[in-house]
Amino acid sequence: MKKSNNILLQFSFAILFTISSATSAYDNKHFLRCFVQNSKHPIGSGVISTPKGSSYSSILDFYAQNLRFTLPKTPKPVAIITPENESQIQTSIYCSKKHGLQMRILSGGHDFEGSSLVAYVPFFVLNMFNFRSISIDPKSRTAWVGSAATLGETYYSISQINSSFAFPAGYWPTVAMGGHLSGGGYGPLVRKYGLAADNVVDARIIDANGRVLDRKSMGEDLFWAIRGGTGASFGVILAYKIKIVEVSKKVTAFSVKRTLEENATKLVHKWQFVAPKMPEDLIISLTLTSVHSNQTGKRTIQAKFISVFQGGVDRLITLMQQQFPELGLTREDCIELSWVQYFAYHLGLPIESTSKILQSRVTPLPKDYFKTKSDFVQQPIPEEGLEKIWNLLLKIDSPPGRMEWTPLGARMAEIQESEIPFPHRAGNIFLVFKTIEWNGTDTKLMEERFAWIRELHGLMGQYVDNNPRGAYANYRDLDLGVNNIVGKISVEQARIWGGSYFKNNFDRLVEVKTLVDPEDYFRNEQSIPPLSSH
Repeated sequence: MKKSNNILLQFSFAILFTISSATSAYDNKHFLRCFVQNSKHPIGSGVISTPKGSSYSSILDFYAQNLRFTLPKTPKPVAIITPENESQIQTSIYCSKKHGLQMRILSGGHDFEGSSLVAYVPFFVLNMFNFRSISIDPKSRTAWVGSAATLGETYYSISQINSSFAFPAGYWPTVAMGGHLSGGGYGPLVRKYGLAADNVVDARIIDANGRVLDRKSMGEDLFWAIRGGTGASFGVILAYKIKIVEVSKKVTAFSVKRTLEENATKLVHKWQFVAPKMPEDLIISLTLTSVHSNQTGKRTIQAKFISVFQGGVDRLITLMQQQFPELGLTREDCIELSWVQYFAYHLGLPIESTSKILQSRVTPLPKDYFKTKSDFVQQPIPEEGLEKIWNLLLKIDSPPGRMEWTPLGARMAEIQESEIPFPHRAGNIFLVFKTIEWNGTDTKLMEERFAWIRELHGLMGQYVDNNPRGAYANYRDLDLGVNNIVGKISVEQARIWGGSYFKNNFDRLVEVKTLVDPEDYFRNEQSIPPLSSH
């Protein structure tokens, strides 16, 4: 297993270096001339950015949330198109088809494998920055949200209408709605209202033929596919119409840390039985990492239990005493705050800065180089399994590896696997996010960090269903398999990674792709292939 991973990494580097030269040698003048000549409206000064332009590097650096994709050897786009209107998107599709360019669609830049910013053939980036309007209808409790609007901007706008209004999406404020919703999207309301994609009621999209479609004109099959099946496989998402849900005016939160010296192993073991069965108004997430112990001075494991409850502190304390008394939660551990303030609290940021954090498009924490993986767990991991995980977490430092465990159950167990492409419903007790970061561009260091997270992933494989092993599409992981860079994409080849993300829904996604994009214009390393792919 280790040998095959090393070969894959070496092959990836060889491909990257070879094709980086090919992309840089591409003459973009024919594509740009076509774009200018066929545009129906005057082109503003910020629409076209080229490698020689002043804004080109700043755009790429701003949106690259993972610094792995800012390295000099990383393939760069021949141009960045930041459309001001829908017709410019249509023109970019027409001209890129004519001149043999792949399109990569950028809304927030949080793709963990950089697929919105990087390609291994000549490509351009369609930067959706201008499509970030938010239009809220309080009467129907719906909102149209542009694909580049961030979660933070959306939360803030909704809260300004009514502090009891919310949308059940993710924790990270600078993630854009387009990518988040098209892959699923989960957050602190997942146990009460399901995924973000479960709460989409309409959408606007431009397909491979340049047609602007809404739910009625695109049909239910395509509408099904772009809510959890990755929108960039099927078209350019312009906007989603979302359902606004109701939350308590005041919620109660806590963040409690326990180390191995404070019985963390038994607490984490008990958490697996308790957290997925709590009432839907309560979510207790878990973050695991290694820290220096204040008691021994040596490295130890820290388990952070971070929670938000749709109710008051008295009811929360009662629930915890009944269901999870081992944690020893006290009133002093709890804080009452507004719903939007919880997002700052969850990230460990001052709640007084909530408005600024939500409205800013600048990531609230420093960027770094990182690699991630995911799992869905069906049975509690025994204590001896947890101790094996601790041993791996203790092996690496500066910065350490981290795991985030999110309990499912409640509403997530009630929705059918086939309702949208995201299939990980009943039977899954929690989602695991695994990440490793590093500082610097040293290749050996990166290889060591890759090896570590692959070892952790291999260990976790002993405790999850492997038929197929589940993974979350929004935590894209190219280790699961990739499409051919050029030439025909085999559906069976794509099933290797597609089965992990979509299970039995993969075949329906292929059918939709075959119907709406048979020539496979919308293509990346893990895009859905059509049956007739060439």
